Amino acid sequence: MKILFLGDVMGRAGRAAVTGTLPRLRSEWRLDFVVVNGENATSGAGLSAAHARALLEAGADVLTLGDHAFDQRDMLQFISGEPRVLRPLNYAKSAPGQGARLFDAPGGRKVLVAQALGQVFMKRPFDDPFSALDAALRSYPRGGLAQAVIVDIHAEATSEKMATGHFCDGRASLVVGTHTHVPTADAMILPRGTAYLSDAGMCGDYDSVIGMQKDEPLRRFVTGMPKERFTPAADAATLSGVYVETDDRTGAATRVAPVRVGGRLQPAGP
Repeated sequence: MKILFLGDVMGRAGRAAVTGTLPRLRSEWRLDFVVVNGENATSGAGLSAAHARALLEAGADVLTLGDHAFDQRDMLQFISGEPRVLRPLNYAKSAPGQGARLFDAPGGRKVLVAQALGQVFMKRPFDDPFSALDAALRSYPRGGLAQAVIVDIHAEATSEKMATGHFCDGRASLVVGTHTHVPTADAMILPRGTAYLSDAGMCGDYDSVIGMQKDEPLRRFVTGMPKERFTPAADAATLSGVYVETDDRTGAATRVAPVRVGGRLQPAGP
């Protein structure tokens, strides 16, 4: 199976990069399944129902969220009726929606997508991501009920993301980190066939401070004092993520490559 995962969509620039580029990539790369982390797609804070629809219409099979899952209030209702949008498994127990789900792929194949939030350095405490993921992976074993298994670990600490990769090795096809908006250079296939990348980066304008216009973040770092609200940077956006090929029989990854299309970063891809 040919799978594309795109990192955090950041504001209008990120949305434009996805909606303008993903349809072509689906066709040219003959993609079977696409997952997009959309949790910053609406003004850099959360995902609205309208923007979720736009990303799905552009070719995303599944949208994952994160710690800003419900910053846009209409997502509370939208996610209950849209199974293609996932919030983290270990979010508040009363939160609507699901954190893991089995999806259809071409040829009668099935793909499990799951997301969990890390605990280290996050602003609020969340439940244990490892036990939450363990339950989901046990329910839908790779190479059994699921021909591919994708885990989005939305976390701050690279050590926690790496630990998640090793925890899922042999049970997931891909473990990919999101949240920090900076693409890492450690794409690899772990010993038991799980593709891993610490962070997929963001789909957004990289002439920024992790997607925000530079002036206000710089002011706060230099002076320690806020003056204005953060505003997403809106110039040329880079589409950033990871491409994976898997074996349908075992669900193991056979190839992994970082993806960067357009914008400011050096291009990369399969």
